[in-house]
Formats: sequence, C-alpha cells, structure tokens
Amino acid sequence: MDIQPNLDPASETPLYRQLASFIQDLVRTGRLSAGDRLPPTRDLAAQLGLNRTTVSAAYEVLETEGLITGQVGRGSFIAGHTPQASPHGMDWVRFFESSPPSPPRVPSFTGADVISFAASRPSEDLFPLADLRASADAVLGSADLGSILQLGSSGGHEPLRRYLLDNAREEGLARAGDDILITNGCQQALDLLCRVLIRPGDTVVVEDPIYPGIRNLFQEAGASLVGVEASRLGSFLQGRNVRAVILTPTFQNPTGETLSEKTRESVTEAVRRAGAVLVENDIYSQLRYAGQPLPTLKKLDETGDSVILRSFSKIAFPGLRVGWMIGPRPLITRLMEARQLADLHGDQLSQALMLEFARSGRLAGHLAHTLETGRERLGALLAALEKYMPEGVTYSRPEGGMNLWLKLPGGIDTFDLLQQAHREGVTYIPGRHFAVSRSHHNALRLSFAGLEPEAITGGVARLARAIASELETLDRNQREPVPALV
Repeated sequence: MDIQPNLDPASETPLYRQLASFIQDLVRTGRLSAGDRLPPTRDLAAQLGLNRTTVSAAYEVLETEGLITGQVGRGSFIAGHTPQASPHGMDWVRFFESSPPSPPRVPSFTGADVISFAASRPSEDLFPLADLRASADAVLGSADLGSILQLGSSGGHEPLRRYLLDNAREEGLARAGDDILITNGCQQALDLLCRVLIRPGDTVVVEDPIYPGIRNLFQEAGASLVGVEASRLGSFLQGRNVRAVILTPTFQNPTGETLSEKTRESVTEAVRRAGAVLVENDIYSQLRYAGQPLPTLKKLDETGDSVILRSFSKIAFPGLRVGWMIGPRPLITRLMEARQLADLHGDQLSQALMLEFARSGRLAGHLAHTLETGRERLGALLAALEKYMPEGVTYSRPEGGMNLWLKLPGGIDTFDLLQQAHREGVTYIPGRHFAVSRSHHNALRLSFAGLEPEAITGGVARLARAIASELETLDRNQREPVPALV
C-alpha cells in the first residue's frame, strides 16, 4: 500500500509518533486490514524521505501497542486481532494521545546463543543465596518481627535509618542538619524529589547522555531538561535560572566515566552560586575495581544543601528495592510527606533483611567477591575491545561500575546497526536511548557486569564484525558514482 502521511517536521510531536498515528488511523478506518503487509523500513524511509531509524521507531510503537507483528524474514504485518474500542467503552488510544510521547523502544533480542550487553545489572549467579537465607532466618526469628510487619514510618525502618545515618556521619558525608529517607530504590528517590522540587517549566540540568529513567521522569513532570557536559557546567549556569542539577559523578550510566576531584569542586561551587539544588546519584561508587576513591559531591558541599542518593541494588539484590537519600532535614521532611501520600511507607521486611545482611558482615563479603569478578570482567572487556575493534572506534575506560561507552566512526547509526548485530548474535543499547540535547546516534552502551569473561570476549568479537561490515557497506556506497542529473 502507498503510505503518504502529512508529516510536520516543525511539530512538537516527533516524526516517528506522527507516522505511527497515521498508520493507526489507516487501521481504524479499514484502509489497512489484518494480515496486510507494511513496507520494509528501508523502502518506506526512502519513499517518505525519512531516516530509516524514524520508520523503525514508528513500527516499534505500533508493535508495542499490538497493532502490528514482526515476522523474521517476512516483514511487519497488521495484527490479526486489532484492538478496537468498545462502542460503550473508552478509546484508550485516543485518550492518551495528548500524553507526552514515549521514546522509541529498543528492539528486544534474546535467545540461547545471544550475548547481551543490554542489561545494566549485577549477575544473579553471584548472589549469595545461602547468606541471604541466613539473614532472613535471623529477621524472621527476631523478637521485633511483629513491629516490622506493622505499619511504620514514612521515613523507613528506623534501625536501618540509624545504621545508614551513623555510617554516613563516620564517612563525613552527613552533617548535623541532615536527615535520611529510605526509599524503594533510587528511582523512587528521584520521583519524590521531582514531586517536591519541580514545577512545570523549571529548568533541570543533567548529563548528556544520561540514564533514561532520570530523563523520562523529569520530562513527564514538565521540566525543561538541558543536557550539559560537567566541564561546561560552571559557564552554563552563570546567569541562568536553574531549579536543580542532577549528576552521577562516579562511573556514570551510560558512559562509565568519573569526574575528577577538581571538576567535582568546581561543579559543586557552580551549583551553589546558581542557587540550584544539587542531586548526586551515587549508586555505583562502591563498585570501584581500580584507582583511588574520590570525595562525593555531598562531602565537598560545605553548605550541606546537596542531596545524595544511594542504594543496595547495584551491590547486592536489585529485587529487594532498598535505597536511601541523605539531605537537609527540611527537604527530607517534605519528601517524607510526599512519600506518605504515595505509598505510606516502604517494605519494612526487605529493609530489615538488608540491615541484617549488612550488619552481619555478609554484605562486605559479597561486595569483596563482586569487586573481584567485576575487575576481571572489565579487564576482559577492555582487552577484547583493544583486540577486535576496527580502527576509528573509541571508548571510555572506566575504573569501575557496570557500563562502557563506544563511539563509532563513518556515520554509523547504532540503532540501525542493531539489525546487523542481531544477525551476529549480539545486542546492546543504542546511544540515542540515552540522549537529551544531542542524538548520540553513533554511540552505544555496553553493560558487562552480568556476563562471564568468555562471553564478553565473544560478544565483542561479534559486535566488531557487525561494525566492520557496516563500515564496508558505507565505504562502498560512498565510492559508487552518482549519476548526473540532466
């Protein structure tokens, strides 16, 4: 079928969303029926004068909503049972059309022979399950079990609050005017900060690229999000009305990069002068495999006004969802009020379990093993990149964390490259998934913490073949003579 949408490049709605909506209308009006085949992404992109990635993103939206199905080797087809609104019910597709558009979903690719660098999470093979069971037995057998299972404080399980706050004071991190709030991981901490601090239209400065969970949250709240390199933060903030600055200074996701102590000092001072709230996402700093630890922004901030977020998720068990934030007491009080409105309080049993796991010394033992394996896996990744990657590929060299950032030469779009990578049996997250103010179309994230060294080496070799093949195709196309127009 000849698809001819009237797309508006000046619209606030992205082109891929406009195209997806147009195809949805074709289905609703009956001009496309179940079983009809959509044009291949490359053909439709050429027909409409669009980037192929734009068409792929539109198809991803349609597939997510159940309107089309993709069949390997055959293409994309209108689904057999196209969801339609009941004549007496809500048309949910129309209902949410005014909502902010979601970013394109990265195509999933799994299988027994697939090596995936996509998931930034610890390896469950390393989970010390026997130690966790021992901690659970201690909690379930304690005299305090009844109160743990009762309704509690919106601030969190009180013994865990005291334990973490005492540790923070010993570290020089928490000041006399600080307080602590236990959260369901760092994502809830960010959500609560967004609710309390941000009003529609407020300018929020973040790193670019950035973890999309931060970007999407603040954009959904109506913030004006600006991506800035930390080295340019001082000059950018001068004379601007900025509400908050959110940084991950140690082993940042997705780049794996770490700010130097000098940059940390200048950033902290620049944010103070701007009168903005500094939020430090510090969930990776304990995963240091080499080099010396650096002071947190919270510790460098002599005013004590900044907020630091931490979590057990990256160093223990992500599924238990136990994180915390430390900041000025007036702010923490407001955050507790917002927390009470959201879910009263967190899961005290999980919090008590993590307290026992930490206080017993089992967490320290597990962390030591995690650091040993992480050091080995990062070493395997860097060695494989050095051995296999084609000339012109550059990458970050983190000293810890879970992620590494690749940049590719020759105009390669890593979203499009995914198809070739999948044919080689490897997958990753394209750079545009982490974009704020720049596209990062030629970059990608490799997450290595969940892979054995052998898989890391094999995966990099497969990815290098996909990149080399794409470079050869681009080079061949550039050498082909362009016919004269007469």
